[in-house]
Amino acid sequence: MFNIGRIPAQFCDIICSPPPPDSSDSRKLLISIHNWFYAIDVYQHPDSPTDIPQLMTPREIATRIRAVVLDVEQRLATGERALPVGVLSADNRDAWAVNQHYLLSLHPRNRTTYQTILSSVMALSLDHMTHTIPPAAHPTHSPQGISQEALDSHLHTIRAHHLNVANRFWDKPFTIIVDPSTHAGATGEHAPCDALVPSIVSEYGIVQGIDEAAFDGTLNDTDPGGWQRLDWVANNKIRQECDAAHARAIKIIEDSDDSVLWFQGYGTDWIKSLAKFGPDAYIQMALQLAWYKTRGEFTATYETVLTRMFKHGRTETLRTLTRDSRAWVLEMVDPKSTATARYAALQRAIKTHSRLTKEAATGRGIDRHLLGLRLMLRPQDGEEAPLFRDELFDRSQQWKLSTSGLSAGHLFRGTGFGAAYQDGYGINYLAAPDMIKFGIESKHSSPLTSTDRLKQSIVDSLYEMRVLCSSSDAGEHLVTSHL
Repeated sequence: MFNIGRIPAQFCDIICSPPPPDSSDSRKLLISIHNWFYAIDVYQHPDSPTDIPQLMTPREIATRIRAVVLDVEQRLATGERALPVGVLSADNRDAWAVNQHYLLSLHPRNRTTYQTILSSVMALSLDHMTHTIPPAAHPTHSPQGISQEALDSHLHTIRAHHLNVANRFWDKPFTIIVDPSTHAGATGEHAPCDALVPSIVSEYGIVQGIDEAAFDGTLNDTDPGGWQRLDWVANNKIRQECDAAHARAIKIIEDSDDSVLWFQGYGTDWIKSLAKFGPDAYIQMALQLAWYKTRGEFTATYETVLTRMFKHGRTETLRTLTRDSRAWVLEMVDPKSTATARYAALQRAIKTHSRLTKEAATGRGIDRHLLGLRLMLRPQDGEEAPLFRDELFDRSQQWKLSTSGLSAGHLFRGTGFGAAYQDGYGINYLAAPDMIKFGIESKHSSPLTSTDRLKQSIVDSLYEMRVLCSSSDAGEHLVTSHL
């Protein structure tokens, strides 16, 4: 995910190749401030082509960042304003492809700037303001130790809002974002790698902490060199396209109903030691119950399973909605059902889910296989498969509940991704020993969804499951899966 970027192209984007080792761009960090882009050297120039470049000291890097900040302050003081090209990369991919092609055709400098951005190690966005959400009049859930407003304000800063959406280059796989309050976060572009990879990198940074001794004393204002402006040559057409892309991005942002849920009732320790279930399958069953209680129906559910044990392995789909998970949910909402019946159904559902997880992780899933078969069809030669035109098959892949758990990131305030469907939810979760953190996104424009309502339903479902697993008459017998 380092030293690369996603390149927009009509109908299908591509990932650029890493720069050659002797490229000066490969030793640079991309910085964005007030919608301007800069590059600073963060690796020493090697003495010979065979030497491995050495990372500069924290103080050397900080001195260069400070020089960039001072340059930005001087530009702002003279009334200069940046051309917000970054927002073009947030636009519809085909629209960005057209604008990128036109932008690069305007001047050779634009191609040089663009190549430096793609080849840079990673990106650092320094936002100029701290986003704050006003307190809710009637909060549905209040976490302990931090306000809900603080959690969601941080989430919205990382997700972007109207003042910082252009202060990113969204095609970089890994961007660290810092606001004036020193709160930090990261965004990842999903194409080159899955979320676990940037999560591991981010968590490593948190665990390592800051070596305060490296910043002893104050940084002086002497320009150390080793930095450059990455400016664009543009015309009125590009400026108009930036304005239009910004308007479209704000429309998406304003429709995003996203929030972080800290469930602090219990975590993986209780689920494993007392409930005696695998935490991921247990959480997935909670999401099934929460969805049903808010919608009164079932939906195809996507869960990510990693296939990293294979070379070039990425993910496989785990279909959480099964006959057994459905049967358990119906037992839970049936007032005539007993605790014994509900617990037996939960055992059966979790056993099925755990088995499907192992099958997906070891290459025995179905969805990537079916995708491969579909991509191999040659419609121009009259090839077709009735299965792929089947209405039920199509509905089975409408992932209105799109979910994914992260095994790294317990120290994060939260994580998240967008809903795949206008009337669905995108849910990412972090299961820690004593709590579970959910990042939930839906759309304000849909009358069928409400992130606050689903959050409360998840909380209620998790507490209902604890009562069920703790009840004396739930039974201890194991139940055979239906699948």
